[in-house]
Amino acid sequence: MPQQAPAPEVPTDGDRPGPADGDAEAPWPDRMLPLLRTPTADRRLAPAPSGAEPPGTAEPARVLELALLVGELLLASGEAAEDVEAAMLAVARAYRVHPCDPQVTFTRVSISYQPGSSGPPLTAECSVRRPAGDYARLAAVFRLVTEITAGGIAVRDAHDRLVAVHRRDRRYSVRVLLLCCGLLAGAATLLVGGRTDARAWLVFASAVVAALAGDRLSALVARHDLPPFYQFVVAAAPAAVIGILLSFNGLHLRGSVVITGGLFALLPGWPMVAAAQDGLAGFYLTAAARLLEAFYLMAGVVIGVMTVLYVGVNNGADLAAQDVPAAAVNPPLQLAAAVLLTLAFAVLLNTEPGTLPAVMLNSAAGWTTYGVLANAGVEPILATGLAAGLVGLSGQLMARCRGSSALPHVTAALGPLLPGSVLYFGMLAFVRGQPETGLSGIGRAAAMAMALAIGVNLGRELARLFLPASRPAPPPRRQGGRHRR
Repeated sequence: MPQQAPAPEVPTDGDRPGPADGDAEAPWPDRMLPLLRTPTADRRLAPAPSGAEPPGTAEPARVLELALLVGELLLASGEAAEDVEAAMLAVARAYRVHPCDPQVTFTRVSISYQPGSSGPPLTAECSVRRPAGDYARLAAVFRLVTEITAGGIAVRDAHDRLVAVHRRDRRYSVRVLLLCCGLLAGAATLLVGGRTDARAWLVFASAVVAALAGDRLSALVARHDLPPFYQFVVAAAPAAVIGILLSFNGLHLRGSVVITGGLFALLPGWPMVAAAQDGLAGFYLTAAARLLEAFYLMAGVVIGVMTVLYVGVNNGADLAAQDVPAAAVNPPLQLAAAVLLTLAFAVLLNTEPGTLPAVMLNSAAGWTTYGVLANAGVEPILATGLAAGLVGLSGQLMARCRGSSALPHVTAALGPLLPGSVLYFGMLAFVRGQPETGLSGIGRAAAMAMALAIGVNLGRELARLFLPASRPAPPPRRQGGRHRR
């Protein structure tokens, strides 16, 4: 009699996840955030399929390693601390490794698992060095966590895919990134100035050249392993130098607009927003660390600009301009400039090309809202917060429709609302010997940055509470493998 062929080898029950928790219709962040805000001892256990065997002794260690790698990649890509913990908790519970407790700080992620009263606890942790915005990698990890929580991926396969994501090169070449760096500063001059004459385009070109020079100088400093503080000092100087040179000629060019455009290109936008979100979510240590990082980067920009401004103002440079940026001097031009600024910002954050149209649409809605409110006489800080709330809410809706993270849809869209002009006028007042006015300007800039973060966070919470959740895409079925229902 012919021998029967052996059955194909399939992963064990512990290797393949079941549904993560509760309502399978809801995205995993909506299921995990309430659990994170519940004491560990009171969290309900993840449901296990009938007849499932408990995980073996080696499996929890592999699952913790997988969850740790997920947290490391998300934190390094710019995700907020609460969302990083939610992803780590979702992975662990999907493989029925609980109770577990993820912990995230500014540069460190860890996760602990207590198998029972008699077994020894397991803890895994790692450090994350120099987090930087990388939204293509963030989106890839988010999609993988969605597949894991839906069931159907073995631990080893998920780990291999994460390693591939970690090793993936950036989507855009160095030349494209350089071009976007210049376009960001140039678009900011059109956004602030609102003019289309020949002088405005000369100012635009000057801002592009200044941004490119600052980027190259910053790269030269980074090549010698100097801290980011010094990179921002040298990156801010070319815009100030070119702005002062323009103010000395007889063409009445606005050097102040060039400097303002350079500030837009250097403001640490996503660290400030992430820091405020962490603070509002109760991650005070991480929020304080991120705010301190943003403070040092801003201090570098201020020192680089003010050093040059001091020399220029004391030698007769005319760097005055309107006290506040006009919201609707030329609405069509400023709207186009806001969208161009957002596009350049999104590319610098390595946003996936398929997400760029949604980001630009979100930016147009946010800037239009700000312009309408500002021209209606609403206080700029309040107008900024309301516009940011709309950006956060629409970004959440876009992310739910695409089944991805909301951060790529939101952060770059906030670029036109950053307080670059207000910060510049505060620094100029300090240089002119008006410390009260300078402190007021810098205080308003900080208040506008806080309004941005609060608006985005409020939009996110409203989306989580009221918007309908879409079903996550089911993972592909595997030939010869068992799938849990």
